[in-house]
Amino acid sequence: MELHQLKYLVAVADLGSFTAAAADLHVSQSGVSAQVAKLEHELGHRLFDRRARSVSITDAGLEVLPHARAALASVTTIGTVSDELSGMMRGSLRLGTVIGCTVPGYLAGFAAFRRSYPGVSVSVVEDNSDRLIVGLAAGRLDVALVAHAEDLPATITALTVIREPLAAVVPTDHPWADRDTVSCADLAEATVLSLPAGTGVRSALTATCAAAHVDVTPSVAAYSPEAVLALVELGSGVGVLTATMADGRATLVAIPVADSVQTSLSLASASAPSAAARAMTAALTETLAPAR
Repeated sequence: MELHQLKYLVAVADLGSFTAAAADLHVSQSGVSAQVAKLEHELGHRLFDRRARSVSITDAGLEVLPHARAALASVTTIGTVSDELSGMMRGSLRLGTVIGCTVPGYLAGFAAFRRSYPGVSVSVVEDNSDRLIVGLAAGRLDVALVAHAEDLPATITALTVIREPLAAVVPTDHPWADRDTVSCADLAEATVLSLPAGTGVRSALTATCAAAHVDVTPSVAAYSPEAVLALVELGSGVGVLTATMADGRATLVAIPVADSVQTSLSLASASAPSAAARAMTAALTETLAPAR
């Protein structure tokens, strides 16, 4: 039994396929399959049921999985203790952020960490928040800046830095520009531009309109707020983002969405963070103002 086999086991279980696990770990799919098969042979139990189009974890796999997670976490802890005993900060850190993050303070905190700890190599992953949260819980990320409309899992420690409702963003000459609020019923009659499923904004939009018993499905889901705003400026539709995302656009106005579920941006870390993860969290906390 080898550590990388346990890592592959956890990745396949979390991501639901050998292909997705291989892509996440940057190894070949055949390598992941072969190593998991070797682990199964050594343990004498099938850990996954393999079908033509899907993979599901077996009862034996469910029994083994928490122990594999614990073993991987213990190895990380040993490295952290070693670094702390030697008074050095080194190693690697996996940092996740929402796609196209331009939050004031994020880059400043990142730069401060790099100046203080040049011996730590940092890999940055940009992704939708749902996948970042899964990555944190599975131990594939150390720290992440995530957007969410629901509470984060109990295993994740988080500091919320922004909390705000949704806004409909339109050009200053749009018929809605002078309105105090926009309802989900209004949005259902418009061409809506927003962010993809898995983002905090999209989750908040879905929850808000579900509570109003109105179906609002964006016609366009762009991966960055800047793309949505540019399309709104070109007259392609009504953007649904937050007011903060539209700051600084003199040609646009942000109108609150009535009875909106709030979306939050939080600095999150998994349980038992490494010394490097604690230092990165501290650096970002210094430059990101907590939400009130």
